[in-house]
Order: sequence, then C-alpha cells, then structure tokens
Amino acid sequence: MDYPHIPLHNPHPNCQRFIDIIMGRADGSKPPLVEYIIDELVMQPILTGLLGREWTPYAPDHDAMRPYLDNVIAFWHAMGYDCLRWEIGMGFQEKLVVGGDPSPGASRQRAWTDQHHGAIASWEDFERYPWPNAENVDLFALEYLNSHLPDGMGFITCHAGGPFEHISQIMSIETLCIKLLEDPGLVQAVSDKVGECMEAYYRRLLGLDRLAALFQGDDMGFRTGTLIDPDHLRQYSLPWHKRFADMAHAHGIPYFLHSCGCILEIMDDLINDAGIDAKHSYEDAIIPVEVFQERYGHRIGVLGGVDLNILSGAPVEAVRARVRQLLEVCGARGRYALGAGNSVPSYVPVENYLSMVDEVHRFACE
Repeated sequence: MDYPHIPLHNPHPNCQRFIDIIMGRADGSKPPLVEYIIDELVMQPILTGLLGREWTPYAPDHDAMRPYLDNVIAFWHAMGYDCLRWEIGMGFQEKLVVGGDPSPGASRQRAWTDQHHGAIASWEDFERYPWPNAENVDLFALEYLNSHLPDGMGFITCHAGGPFEHISQIMSIETLCIKLLEDPGLVQAVSDKVGECMEAYYRRLLGLDRLAALFQGDDMGFRTGTLIDPDHLRQYSLPWHKRFADMAHAHGIPYFLHSCGCILEIMDDLINDAGIDAKHSYEDAIIPVEVFQERYGHRIGVLGGVDLNILSGAPVEAVRARVRQLLEVCGARGRYALGAGNSVPSYVPVENYLSMVDEVHRFACE
C-alpha cells in the first residue's frame, strides 16, 4: 500500500488551531484529525514498520512504562494529530466477564461488564463498597505524556468512563433498571458518590499544564434510543456532565462528549444545560455524521464520523472515498475534525486506518 503523506517527516502540530476550529473561531475547511482511542494493536505495526521504532509493551512500573509512552507520543505526532488523547480512571470496582480478545494476532484478555449482577444491588452493598480515592490514583502516565509532548501539541484526557457508565456498571444495567423503579434513592446515592469521586479526580487533571480539552466518554444510547429513560439520565447523569463542563470552562478549555448510540432525545439537554462544546461517536445506521452536523453543527463542534463498518470492513478505496466525502461536506461547514466514528479498535485493518489518515493529509495539501 502507498501512503505518500504519512508518516509526516516534519510535523507541525497546532493545538490552538485545532481548538479554534472546533470552537468555530478559525477556518475549518481543511479539517484536522481527531481520535478518541487508538488500540495498540493498530499502533504497533505502524511504529515498527513505518516509523522504524522498537515496540515496548505497556508495564505498570514507571521506568518500564516510559518507552511505551514515548512510542505513543511518536505515533500520534508522526500521524499528524494536533492533540494526543489518553485516559485512565480510578478503578471503580465492578463485576466483569473475562475472555480472550478475538482480534487477529491478539493474545491478551478482554473484559466485559456483567450485565446481570453488579457490585451494588442493595444498601448493604452500598455501605460496603470500596469507593476509590482520587488522591490515590497514580497519574504518572498522564503527567509523563503531558510533559513530553512536542512543541505545539496539546493533551486531551478525561476520567476513563463517565457517570452513567459507572453507575450502570457498578450496579449492572439489569439491577439499575430494577432499582430505578423499586429504590430510586439507592440509584441517587450511587450517582452522587460516582460524581463526587470523578469531580475530585478532575480537580487533579486540571493541573496538567498542556491540557487542551476534557473529552469525556459516557455511552448512554443504543441503536434506537437511550439505554434508560431520558428523564433518568437528566436526573442521574447529565448534572455531572454539567459540573465537569463548568470545571473545564472555568479553566479556559472546552468539554467534549463521546457517547455511543442514539442520544438525540437528550441532545438539547447536553448542549443547552450541560454545556458540551463538541460531540463524538456516530454510526451511519443511527445518524450519519453529516446529518448530525447539519442539525447541530451550528451549536457545537462535531468530531469523527467514519463509520466503523466502513473503517473495519470496506476496501481501502471505499475508506478513502468516505473520508473525502466527509472532508468536503463537513469541512465546508466548519467546526469539524475527522476520525473514526467511534474509536480505532484492534480489529480495524492497519491499511484502512492509514488510508483514512493519509486521505486527510492529502486533502490538506490540495
């Protein structure tokens, strides 16, 4: 495969331009790149192949972690991103189902939240639950990335997992739905504790001096609607997004939201009340990104949008064609950055990812 525009041999990241485009303060006709997460199984062959770097696996020991983080920085820089996004969380205790990663070449384990049995199903469970302390979280990886970015590059982060995700994972989605009817006070108590823990965590994150935006993930929808009643999201989840957005804005940076599924019923709440500055995560089967932008793009920025069914399963020519279409349509409207509709998971073919990125840089050079 031929990728004439990547890797960039002399990248010039411009975080301020990226933020200005998303906030509508700069011409966005040549959209920048953005990603939520890029799986290391996609990064590794690019680092060792195109970039000629030695791969070093992630390790919790700080000394062993440094070369891994150096590779992460080198990857995002050489691919032409203005901002690097990386997240860690506090480690809320949840019940998990563990299995092998089915992606080709993967030898690791993957974990899924138990949908039926949560760590909190009663007030007794609530009283026993080991709530994490934000002060005890090791932020070395975030601090290292923040302090080692190339000139002009910004850092974007958040707490891994949002308010609704953690409420539903701590309780399990099945238990949560039952307790919303039988014991809403317990749901409120869990929501309050989750939000308070995350707020304390964000007070620490806002001390990072290269922080360009908070980009919180909180999957609240499925194919045709929100996972629970929109009024319940308005009560238990959205007030915390408003709090985190207020914290970001007080710090002089924007607040972006990643949320999978159909959340159109609460978009006005997210924009008008919570105060999000941009939305991420789109599926063509729910609402194509250009349709979403036509509806909401005059009020907030729009991030990503290359549907994962295309990015993971289409031939490279189709990937390039869809990328070009979005660059032309969404770029002309402004407040847009191109990237995957969701994330770049392990099952995305490397050549498809590279074709997406290369097409963005080709368009920028024209």
